[in-house]
Amino acid sequence: MKSSIESHFSTLRQQAESAEFGMWIFLATEVLFFGAVFCSYAVYRASYPHAWKAGAGLNDAMLATVMTAVLLTSSLTMAMGVQAAKRGNSSPLRRNVLLTMLLGVLFLVLKFYEYYEHAHHQLVPGWDFSGYQGASAQNVELFMSFYFAMTGLHALHMIVGLGLLATIWVMAGRGRFDEAYHAPVENIGLYWHFVDIVWIFLFPLLYLV
Repeated sequence: MKSSIESHFSTLRQQAESAEFGMWIFLATEVLFFGAVFCSYAVYRASYPHAWKAGAGLNDAMLATVMTAVLLTSSLTMAMGVQAAKRGNSSPLRRNVLLTMLLGVLFLVLKFYEYYEHAHHQLVPGWDFSGYQGASAQNVELFMSFYFAMTGLHALHMIVGLGLLATIWVMAGRGRFDEAYHAPVENIGLYWHFVDIVWIFLFPLLYLV
C-alpha cells in the first residue's frame, strides 16, 4: 500500500518536500537546544580548566572511541538504507535499517555499561561522588554533571530514533515505500545523522579535553 497525496498538497513531490522542510525546522530547534547546553559547558570549561581535565580523565576514552566507531557505522548503514528506499528496494532497506537499529542498541549498551562503571566507582554527582578525592572535587563533580546530562540527552534522542527506525522497518515490510514515495525514510535518516553529529561533538568535549 503506497502513500496517497494529502488534500492540501498538489503532488506527492510537494508533500515530500514539505515533510523534509519540516524535519529541517525541527532539527534547527534541536541545534538551538543542544547549542545552549554546549555554551554552558564552554563557560564552565573556561572557568575550571584543570577540573575539566581531571573530570575527562575519569571517563574511558578507549570505550568512547569504540562507541564512536559503532555510531559512525550506523550512519553508513542508515545512508545505505535511504539509497535503497530511493530505488524502491524493500529488502535492502529493511536489512540496513535493522543493522542501524542493532548498532544503535550496541551503542546504548556500551553507554549504560559506562554509567554502571561510574556508579560502581562512586562517580555519580548528586548521588554518590565519594570516589574522587583529588583537588577541586566540587568542580570535577560539576564536570560529571555535564557529562551525565549531555550524554543522557543524547541517549534519549537515540532511544527515540530507534523507535522511529522500528516504524520504518515495519512500514517497509508492508510495502509502503517505492521510488516515488520514501520521504519518511529520508527524514528519519536526517534525524539519525543529526544524533550522530551531536556525539561527534560530545566525544572530544567529554573524553579528550
